[in-house]
Amino acid sequence: MPKLRIAFMGTPDFAVPALRALAAAGHDIVAAYCQPPKPAGRGQQIQKSPMQNAAEGMGIAVHTPKTLRDVEEQKKFAALNLDIAVVAAYGLILPLPVLAAPKFGCVNIHASFLPRWRGAAPIQRAILAGDNETGITIMQMAEGLDTGDMLLQKKIPITPATTAGSLHDELMQMGSGLIVQAVNDLAAGKLKPMPQPETGVTYAAKLTREDGRIDWAKPATEIGRQIRGLQPWPGCFFMLGNEPIKILAGEVVIDKTGAPGTLLDADFTVACGQQALRLKTVQRSGKGAVDGASFLRGQRLPVGHKL
Repeated sequence: MPKLRIAFMGTPDFAVPALRALAAAGHDIVAAYCQPPKPAGRGQQIQKSPMQNAAEGMGIAVHTPKTLRDVEEQKKFAALNLDIAVVAAYGLILPLPVLAAPKFGCVNIHASFLPRWRGAAPIQRAILAGDNETGITIMQMAEGLDTGDMLLQKKIPITPATTAGSLHDELMQMGSGLIVQAVNDLAAGKLKPMPQPETGVTYAAKLTREDGRIDWAKPATEIGRQIRGLQPWPGCFFMLGNEPIKILAGEVVIDKTGAPGTLLDADFTVACGQQALRLKTVQRSGKGAVDGASFLRGQRLPVGHKL
């Protein structure tokens, strides 16, 4: 297996296992690219990304340009004399001069079974849509949004217990193994890039906090997917007066109905557009998570109350 000169481009924790896997496979990670440190947390302190912390801990030179459209940045990238660049949730657009600089181009670890769920939030959108499966696609990057030829793919099931957090972690580990195989096979000439099918294309729009607002008029199954698909971020909530209450876990109840938003029992079962949803775990702002029944007792909300 040839030892390749690689630049790894990623920002969140999703990228870190793949970085470590490529280094453990004996490749030369000559540079890491990630987004610049940003304010985070309640104190809005400037914090480095998980990727930057990992790379610095491994002794890898880190670059944090605000954009790669700058000609000087493109010259610096080309001067690395790369065999390949690996991209995983980097968050910056790679212009053509960057895509074309490495010998084998740039390859991306994408957290969906393309062409379904191109774009920013493929993990969450797959759960929200009720998909039964998703996967990892290793793709050769092109100028379009996740439109490049596919190199390797692997599927994973989505179960009724799957949350965005658990699926993220499973796909993160799957991607770290698949990228090592893809890089090695690509360099050895063993991979034949496959164009993405023209049918089945969907786009995973970026999420906002408002995506987590519960509409009780929707079917309980859909709200259940919303809770799982947006856990841990941005999270789901309903308003109790002027206070947003987070829903951390819920379960569909098929044998209870009522006007949407109506509290049906002391176990915090709420009527939806179809069937009902039992709120198993909820959380007030700045407080710890509690089970739904305990929350109800504390709020003294009567059966029949309309949320």
